[in-house]
Amino acid sequence: MFRSFSDKKSPRKSFRLKPPFTRHAISILICAACMLCATLASFLYQHIVPDNHANVALFYILALVIIARWTVGYGYGIACTLFSVIAINYLFTYPYYKLNFTLTGYPITFLLMSGITLILCTMTSHMTIQSEMIAEREKRLAEAEMEKMRANLLRAISHDLRTPLTGIIGNSSLFLESQNDLSSTEQRTIMTNIYEDSNWLLNMVENLLSVTRIQGDSLSINTTEEPVEEVVGEALEKLKKRYPDAAIRVKIPEEFLMIPMDAVLIEQVTINLLENAIVHSGSILPIDFIVEDHPEHVSFIVRDYGKGLSEEKLQNLFETGTYNNSRSSDSRKGMGIGLSICKTIITAHHGTLNGRNHAEGAEFCFTLPKNTGKDMDHRNE
Repeated sequence: MFRSFSDKKSPRKSFRLKPPFTRHAISILICAACMLCATLASFLYQHIVPDNHANVALFYILALVIIARWTVGYGYGIACTLFSVIAINYLFTYPYYKLNFTLTGYPITFLLMSGITLILCTMTSHMTIQSEMIAEREKRLAEAEMEKMRANLLRAISHDLRTPLTGIIGNSSLFLESQNDLSSTEQRTIMTNIYEDSNWLLNMVENLLSVTRIQGDSLSINTTEEPVEEVVGEALEKLKKRYPDAAIRVKIPEEFLMIPMDAVLIEQVTINLLENAIVHSGSILPIDFIVEDHPEHVSFIVRDYGKGLSEEKLQNLFETGTYNNSRSSDSRKGMGIGLSICKTIITAHHGTLNGRNHAEGAEFCFTLPKNTGKDMDHRNE
């Protein structure tokens, strides 16, 4: 399952999100464990090197570093500093097992260890605050992006669903009211329009159902290793049933490619992009569908040889249903919703989707990474 980076919680942040009682209980356990380990390590060191006691303080300093990093506030670090200074004086300084606060340099040792602890606690607190601010900023950006996607989809849906429904209602009403006055050719034309609008409506419903496979705001999906050739073949077979006369030239690498994906969603993206090329290119020339193997990802290219994309459409190709607003000869069949959904699906796969013009038409290219989303998130951390 893929999850966006903003949903990842570091161990430190997860600790700070626990209830106060739990955080303090964990802090106490950490302090006790660190002080115990430092004391045992010091006894072991004193046994191995009996004539060198100066380095005993280093074990306690190391323990204080850990305590400052993984406990809440300053109090635990200061308390452990006092314990460390007393333990060094009582256990590892002559006369042993007696407190002697008149030793030369003892106040300096206490002040230095206290200063180290306070500095570490302050640095840790600042680092924690900064990391939480960065995480919160990333979360807000991700939420804003998701809200933008929702708004784009709703705008596209409101237009694209209304248009075929209006056509179906209008044609069926005309047929019912004037059936006896219409010639067989006119009746066939009306029924053909109803059939085409119904198919287009069904296609949009399939697109919307595809979005339901993407789970929640985190754009997470379930993926499995799938053979590219089989997924592409299934998409082409479904497209052929809708457009039996469409000419598509397919080029796939000879080597066997397996990449993580949701096969149903990638089939839907492939069908949408090929259907857009068939319907909107304004050309009867064959469409190229090319799969390219790269070290880190696999590219899928849909290239037509038609009128291309206007500059206005290129600027916000995936943001709104720009095709719906264009004055094309087939304006009732906009593809804004299809492109918006394609973008959402590819984003959920940690891939990219782009559209551009080439010398003889337009092309869309989407990429899918060969590694899993989980690995990518680990690298981001």
